[in-house]
Amino acid sequence: MSDTSAQTYQGTDRLLFGIIMGVLAFWLFAQTTLNIAPQMAADLQIEQSLMNIAVSITALFSGIFIVVIGGIADRIGRVKVVMWGFVLSIIGSLLVGLAPAGAFGTTFLMLGRIAQGLSAAFIMSASLALVKTYWEGAGRQRAISLWSMGSWGGSGFAALFGGLMASNIGWRWIFIISAVVSLIGMLMVRGTPESKAETKGDYKFDVKGIASFLISMVALQVVATQGAKIGWTSPVTLGLAAVAVVFGVIFYNVEVRTKAPFVNFKLFSNRIYTGATVSNFLLNGIAGMIIVSMLLLQLGGGLSAQAAGMLTLGYAITIVAFIRVGEKLLQRYGSRKPMLWACLISGLSIALLMPTNLMLDTYRVLAVISYILLGLGLAFYATPSTDAALSNLPDDQAAAGAGIYKMASSLGGSFGVAISAAIFTALSANDASVQWLQGVITFVGRQDNVAIREAALIALGFNLMLVFGAILTILLTIPAGKKEAKS
Repeated sequence: MSDTSAQTYQGTDRLLFGIIMGVLAFWLFAQTTLNIAPQMAADLQIEQSLMNIAVSITALFSGIFIVVIGGIADRIGRVKVVMWGFVLSIIGSLLVGLAPAGAFGTTFLMLGRIAQGLSAAFIMSASLALVKTYWEGAGRQRAISLWSMGSWGGSGFAALFGGLMASNIGWRWIFIISAVVSLIGMLMVRGTPESKAETKGDYKFDVKGIASFLISMVALQVVATQGAKIGWTSPVTLGLAAVAVVFGVIFYNVEVRTKAPFVNFKLFSNRIYTGATVSNFLLNGIAGMIIVSMLLLQLGGGLSAQAAGMLTLGYAITIVAFIRVGEKLLQRYGSRKPMLWACLISGLSIALLMPTNLMLDTYRVLAVISYILLGLGLAFYATPSTDAALSNLPDDQAAAGAGIYKMASSLGGSFGVAISAAIFTALSANDASVQWLQGVITFVGRQDNVAIREAALIALGFNLMLVFGAILTILLTIPAGKKEAKS
C-alpha cells in the first residue's frame, strides 16, 4: 500500500500506544544498563570492561543502522519493519534476562544487546514514519508528544527504574518484563494497514556506505572513549583518528554518488530539516552533563550511586509532565521559539552545575534545581524539533529522514557522554593543565578532591558549548513564526 492509498486510514490510540511500548522497550528497559551494569557484571561473572562494551554496543548499533532500516521500511513496508523490531526486542530481552553466568553468558549478553539495538533501529524510524503518514495536524502533534514521552521520558526514568527493580526483585526481571511489553505492543500494532513509499526500481543495499560509516563511527568512538587511557599522541590513537577521517571521507563520496544511499545528503538541502537534525544532535550531546555530575557527586562528594541518582528525579518527572506543553507552544508559536527557549533553559541547567567550588550541601540543592530545569528544557524541545523535521520531509523519504533524525539523537548522546567522560577522566587523573583555575576560583571545603572538581567544571563547560552550538544552529536555520516551508 502506498502512502497515497494509505491516507484513508487514520491512526488510532491502539496503534499509537502499541508503538510507544516498542519505544519504551529500548529507552526505559534496555537503557537501565547504564545504572545496573556493575551488578550485572558481578552476577554474570564477567569483567567490567566487557560489561562496558555490552552497555555501549546497543546505542552504537541503533544509531548506525536506524537510517538503513528507515530506508528499507519506506520500500518494503513500515508496519512490517515495526513488527520485526518487536521480534528482535523480544529475542534480545530474553537473551539478556536469561544469560547464564560465565563465558557462555557473555555470548548471550552481547547477542542480546545487539538485538536490542537493532530492534530500536527498526521500531524508531518506521514508527515515526507511521506517525507522519497516519496522523495529521494537531493529531500528529499529539502523537509525536506521546511518542516523545516514550523516548525522552523513558530515558529519564531508566536509571531510577533500573535501580529500583534490581534492588527489589532482581535485574533479570527488567528484561523479562521488557519482552512481555514488546509482545503486548506487537499484538496492538498487528492488523494495521501497511504503509509504503512509492519508489521506482529495485532497492539496492548500500553496502559500501554502511561499511565505511560503521568503520568511521567505531574508530571515532574508540578514540573518544579510550584516547586518554591509550594516550592522545599514541600511534594507536592517531591511527584510529586517521581511520575515522579517511573512512568518513569515503562514506561521503560513496553516498553522494550512489543512486540509493542509506544517508541521503539531498535531504539536508532543506534548511529547516537540517537545523532540526543538527540541533537535535547537539542538544542530545548534553547527556554528558549527567555522567559528569554523577561522577563528581560520587567520587568528589562521597555520595552513593543511589543518593546521587535520586537528585535526578526532577528531570524524569518534569520531562514527562511538560512534553505536552512543548506541543502547545509549537501550536502557538511555531518551532523556532520553543526550541530556543529549550536551549536557554538547558544551558541554565548546565550553568547551575558548574559551581563545583561550593560545599556539597549547597551543590546538591543546585543539582536538584538543575535537573528539574533540564527536564523542562528537553520537554519544550522534543515535540517542536521533531515536528519541524518530519513536516519538512518528502513523503517518499519519510522513514529514511526520520531515521537520520533519530540517528542524530543516538549518536549525539553517545558522543556527548563519551567526550564528557573522557575530559573528566583525563583531567581528574592529572589536573596540571587546569591548576590555573585555583588562582581564579576559590574551592571551599575539602582540598583533596580539587582535581575532580576542576575536571568536572571543564567537562560541564564542554556541554555548555554544545548548547551554544544548538542555539546558533536554530537561529540560522529555523524560521520565525508558525509557518515553515515544506520541501
